[in-house]
Amino acid sequence: MSHTLRTLLACLAMILAVPAGAADTKPGAPADVAAKPLRVVVQISENQPAIWNLALNNIHNVQKELGAKNIEVELVAYGPGLAILRDDSVVANRVQEAMSTGVRFVACRNTMQGLHITEAEMIPGISYAQAGVIEIIRKQMEGYAYLRP
Repeated sequence: MSHTLRTLLACLAMILAVPAGAADTKPGAPADVAAKPLRVVVQISENQPAIWNLALNNIHNVQKELGAKNIEVELVAYGPGLAILRDDSVVANRVQEAMSTGVRFVACRNTMQGLHITEAEMIPGISYAQAGVIEIIRKQMEGYAYLRP
């Protein structure tokens, strides 16, 4: 089993874990969802549409399983992965659909500066962080589960 698949399965196991004896708020949803939304930060650092689609599918499936209101999702794109958030991205429509369900997309300004990319070239409505890697570290320190498809 690949390292990526093991990591994905471990993260999903953490997200879907149900405390013993807790009452469900929705069929199939973890009981602690009502008390505190689960949170996940997704890293995209590759310019590979197959990985982008995998990440977007993971996000959609987690929202479907838990309910979009019961999970906070942030996708951070940096390095070559920044291309997912460009307005001409092959998945721009999927990013916008995910945004409409509450997913937050964050672009790395360091990457943008290095590649001479402006906000005008990005999907409208996304957010920005000076350093994508630092954004991911901060989210993990805030208790977000980490997912890198």
